[in-house]
Amino acid sequence: MAGPCEVLLPTTEHSARELGEVAAVEAWRIERKYSRYRKDSVLAWIHAQRGSTVRLDEETASLIDFAQQCFEISDGLFDITSGILRRAWKFDGSDRVPDAAAVQSLLPLIGFNKLRWRSPFLTVPDGMELDLGGLGKEYAVDTAYDLLMARSPVPFLVNFGGDLRASRPLPHGPWKVGIERPGAVQNAAMMLDLEYGALATSGDSHRFLLKDGVRFGHVLDPRTGWPVPDAPRSVTVAASSCTEAGLLSTLAMLKGAQAQRFLQEQAVRYWLLR
Repeated sequence: MAGPCEVLLPTTEHSARELGEVAAVEAWRIERKYSRYRKDSVLAWIHAQRGSTVRLDEETASLIDFAQQCFEISDGLFDITSGILRRAWKFDGSDRVPDAAAVQSLLPLIGFNKLRWRSPFLTVPDGMELDLGGLGKEYAVDTAYDLLMARSPVPFLVNFGGDLRASRPLPHGPWKVGIERPGAVQNAAMMLDLEYGALATSGDSHRFLLKDGVRFGHVLDPRTGWPVPDAPRSVTVAASSCTEAGLLSTLAMLKGAQAQRFLQEQAVRYWLLR
C-alpha cells in the first residue's frame, strides 16, 4: 500500500481493534491478490500464462474492465501495461537518468490495446505485463470502507498510505486532513475539513530523480516512456469514492501543464501544489 495503513474512529479499544482487524484483513487480501511483487498473486499467475488465454475471476475481471475504461477516456495516458518502464527508471532520488535507448526498447511492450481482452478472458502477449499499482490502493480503501460501513455504528476514516475515505463527521466536527508540502515530509501545506467522502493524492515528493538541477518525477507518459513535463508536484482530489479520486488525481498529473484545466473541466474539488 506504499505507506502506513490505519482506521480512525471514536470508540472503545475493544471495538476499535475488531474494526481495525476487518480493515487489515481486507488490505492484506488485496495486497496478496494484486501485488506485482508477490510470486503467488493473481498478476504473477497471469504473467506465467503469457501468450495463452486465461479466465479471470469476477473481481479481477471488473478491475481489468475499469482499467480499460481508464485507458480509453485518457487517450492512452492511464495504462496498466506501462509498469514495465520500471526496468529503466529507478526513482530513488539519485541522478541516474536512464539511457534513451533503454526507454525506447520498452515502448513496444506497452499498450492496453495490445492485450486481448473480452471479459472474463484475457491474453497477455509475450514480454508484456500488468501493473495495478495505479488502482490497487484506492480500490482497497473502498472495499475496506464498504466492509466497515456494514459493521461500524460510529464514524470512521480509512487511510491507506495517504489515500482515504470517511463515513461521516465526528461528533465534535469534521475530520482534519493535512496535505503534505512537496519535499517536506510530515509538513502540511494546508489543512482540510472532511465530513465524508474520499481524498486521494498523487505527487512526486518521495519518488524522483535529480540530475543537473532538473527534477524527473515518477509519473511517466506511457506513450513516450519519459516523465510528464511541467507536472504539478502534488494533486489532491475529493470524490465520492477513493477509486474515482485516485483516478482523477493521477490523470491530472499525467496532463502536466494542463492539470488545472483538466480538473476544472471535471467539476471536482481539488488542491494543486507546484
